[in-house]
Amino acid sequence: MTATEPAASDAIATDPSPQPAPGATPPRTPLAARAAAELVGTAALVAIVVGSGIQATQLTDDVALQLLANSTATVFGLGVLIALLGPVSGAHFNPAVTLAEWWTARRGGAGVNARELAVYVPSQVVGAIAGAILADAMFGEPLVKWSTHDRSAGNLLLGEVVATAGLILLIFGLARTDRLRFAPVAVASYIGAAYWFTSSTSFANPAVTIGRAFTDTFAGIAPASVPAFVGMQIIGAAVGLALVAVIFMRGKTDAE
Repeated sequence: MTATEPAASDAIATDPSPQPAPGATPPRTPLAARAAAELVGTAALVAIVVGSGIQATQLTDDVALQLLANSTATVFGLGVLIALLGPVSGAHFNPAVTLAEWWTARRGGAGVNARELAVYVPSQVVGAIAGAILADAMFGEPLVKWSTHDRSAGNLLLGEVVATAGLILLIFGLARTDRLRFAPVAVASYIGAAYWFTSSTSFANPAVTIGRAFTDTFAGIAPASVPAFVGMQIIGAAVGLALVAVIFMRGKTDAE
């Protein structure tokens, strides 16, 4: 995810130096603060996903209602987290998004550099693991119990490519069209929809995938299924960036 708006101040408004595109990682926020925001935000996101899954299974045996409760909690929680932490770190909470932003920055766009990438991704992974443990603790589950929920079927892997490609297309499409102010609602809504229209229930996030392996509950994923899921998410991110380049192709001026 990316920030909705850069922080505004008189100093920034009068600064003649080049500014990043709206939604890019705010350059004046200390890296330590951004890392903390990514860690806490990813932890909260996984706690929401795992915790709402546990709650749902305790309240009903209807799998459809369980998924509805899980997806609804995720939509609201994710929207709040993006709105709150977007101005600090960009609210990525997702290595696939961070890698995609780093790639666009390498090619002349705005985004994180290699040093920031090396800080963001570990923060997200640690946060995801912590979030899963926290959710288990809140519901009296074993703090760490490897999931037995196998998700290795080919159709599920295809679902992850589709889910991640759509997420990257949405985020970077909003950035290209200067509409990242809609990110909290748009990204949360997309993830909520993807819970239902993808076969994998849209993990679309390598860090969250790793974190969910630590809990043997409704939202878990068996450790043996994690590498393939993460691989498909990276492929999906590449597909998403390719779609952004084609769909939001920038035209040339007469001078060019």
